[in-house]
Amino acid sequence: MLGFLFRRVLWILPVVFTVAAVTFFLMYRAPGGPWDTDKPVPAGTRENLNRRFGLDKPLWVNPDAVAAKRDQGVDNPFTLGRAYLDAQFPNYMIGVFRFDLGPSYASKGTETVQRVIVDKLPTSAKVGLVALVFALIVGLPLGIASALRQNTWVDYLALFTSTIGAAVPTFVSGILVLIFMSQVFGVSPIRRPEEWEGLGRAYLLPGMVLGLGTTAYIARLTRSSLLEIKRQDYIRTARAKGLGETKVVGRHMLRNALIPVLTILGPAAADLLTGSFIIETIFNVPGLGREFVTSIGRRDYSMIMGTTLFYAVLIALANVTVDLSYGLVDPRIRVKR
Repeated sequence: MLGFLFRRVLWILPVVFTVAAVTFFLMYRAPGGPWDTDKPVPAGTRENLNRRFGLDKPLWVNPDAVAAKRDQGVDNPFTLGRAYLDAQFPNYMIGVFRFDLGPSYASKGTETVQRVIVDKLPTSAKVGLVALVFALIVGLPLGIASALRQNTWVDYLALFTSTIGAAVPTFVSGILVLIFMSQVFGVSPIRRPEEWEGLGRAYLLPGMVLGLGTTAYIARLTRSSLLEIKRQDYIRTARAKGLGETKVVGRHMLRNALIPVLTILGPAAADLLTGSFIIETIFNVPGLGREFVTSIGRRDYSMIMGTTLFYAVLIALANVTVDLSYGLVDPRIRVKR
């Protein structure tokens, strides 16, 4: 088990590197830069800022630094190699593996990316927690009821509800909820900044809208898994032995049906807990997702990279956790040595 865990965690390193490389390439292909604001920044100030944050260096490699070292009479391969990699992307990756995501360019270096993530993540996590709890307490019973009452009005209603939840994107459902609440009830779902402190009712509406898609997916997956399992021979044997329906469903059917649900629950939980970009923007939630959208508009390169890598690592760890939880749900699953 420890060897399996070590191998899975080790695979996170190439995942982080690949995500960082792709994000870095796409980010610098976009027009504009971190100093392109409403007020024009003087050329001298722009040069000083680029030099301070290392944005004056080449993106991938720095052959000019190697030439300068050779002019100084340096011929040490290690020193020349370090000079060759004295560029923006290698320097950033060195900082990442030192757990340093760099300063936020939008704040001109007064705030670090880690500090922004620590400040904004709790708000996003609270919205995601509400969404995850809502998805589980609604999606699982909906899927179970649909499977146990197949081809009845309960099944048709559950399928219709889950299909609507999966088909309607969150930016549509979020806007519809905003219009409905404000026009019908005369209540604006947009909360004041102080209402996001703690875990109050301000999180209910955005959390429920955020969890609609996951709720529908869990319900449909639970239904299909239960329908497949209830036709198995060991289920018929359990009923023939005189076990009650509650024990058959809870002990034999539901436990095996949860394995596919767990597979999608890990990445879904990571996605929900880190916050939704669209929902946080619609409901004006001061979380990490909204900060990420804002950083893209401001071309805050370090914030874009740091948030993307944070999401990637979180999803990778969620997948590892899901793999480990298989053995707890189904004792037949064991790691092959």
